[in-house]
Amino acid sequence: MPSKPQSALPVNPIALPEIHWLEADQPRNARWRSERGLPPPTKVVLADDTLSADSAYRMVCEGTSLLWRGDFQNARQLLQALGRRADQVPKRKRKQAATPIPLLDAFNQHRLAQSQRARLLGRLLIAFDADYHVPLRRAPDVQAACTEAWGPPDLQAGPMVASLRELLGVTSAHEWRRVGIEIPALGDAPHNRIHPHYGVFSPVRGEYIQLVATAHLPKPPKGRDQLLAFDIGTGTGVLAAVLARRGVAHIVATDLDARALACARDNMAQLGLQTQVEVTQADLFPPGKASLIVCNPPWLPARPGSPIERAVYDEGSRMLQGFLAGLLDHLEPKGEGWLILSNLAEHLGLRSRDELLALFEANRLRVVSRVDAKPVHPKASDATDALHHARSQEVTSLWRLASNTAP
Repeated sequence: MPSKPQSALPVNPIALPEIHWLEADQPRNARWRSERGLPPPTKVVLADDTLSADSAYRMVCEGTSLLWRGDFQNARQLLQALGRRADQVPKRKRKQAATPIPLLDAFNQHRLAQSQRARLLGRLLIAFDADYHVPLRRAPDVQAACTEAWGPPDLQAGPMVASLRELLGVTSAHEWRRVGIEIPALGDAPHNRIHPHYGVFSPVRGEYIQLVATAHLPKPPKGRDQLLAFDIGTGTGVLAAVLARRGVAHIVATDLDARALACARDNMAQLGLQTQVEVTQADLFPPGKASLIVCNPPWLPARPGSPIERAVYDEGSRMLQGFLAGLLDHLEPKGEGWLILSNLAEHLGLRSRDELLALFEANRLRVVSRVDAKPVHPKASDATDALHHARSQEVTSLWRLASNTAP
């Protein structure tokens, strides 16, 4: 089995803005990194192990960012304490929550609460040396994780500051990438793992993968004995890999995101599928036509709050509509488009089933068949989740689409 590639993020370095603060009565500055694209904090004070969690929570609620100068493990504990305080619901809001509200309102309130929580917790900051070393007591070695997420360090650019929460996300992603996620549809261990990169959505929900692994494959065009498929918005490449394991001779997997492209290429090399799966950068479709075109777009038509949320939220249904609008132009005669989509948006009031069917009709598509699967992830059975009622009714479907004018 090929060894796992260790390629760094293949993007050009970007000029980072600067964060400024006072230390020992002297002005200091460093580069500011935020995955969410947030501007540098303007109110920054130093904090260490003497700061209580209550005082820290009051300060971050007032808009003050805390640049940590104490023990690293104590900073992690403080972040957990801030999270517990942020999750405490005032009595007034508990009474309001007891009154049923429309699911769309509950969804909007949930997203707002999550955004506010992220903003508060993001105000606990960590400084890095130019080589991604964290100069704090008991700090872990995060240089490999940061290099994977952000690219090689720029040793000439000087120190950098980011939120501790973001750093923990980087180190968590590094561990996911190292260990990988077992995908039963790819065969037996150890040749069945997908290794997600930082910023690329992990295929932790198995039901949509199983749908692609079991749906009836279309036949190659007349006169050909091999099937060509496109995987639109490939992400980690998991669906392209499943199709390859099913015997599809050649798959072209597309994505716009540089991290996703690097991730998919690494996974194909790890699985020994790099000659069967071609990973290429494209906005939806590659040139040419295929007998099978698979797309698993973001399932909720709402604005993403960060780059990683683009795998979940498709503002204005841009990707869904783009896929449906271009499908017939890229399908071989008698070919099929497989649309993998959850109906969670329907239960939340973000999109109706009639609107989805109208999109099919407007793009001259008919439904050959639909295969459904119930979710098995923990939130589907978590009664404490704010969106439990909608999640408990969720169904993920594979829609087999073809031209409505085909003979």
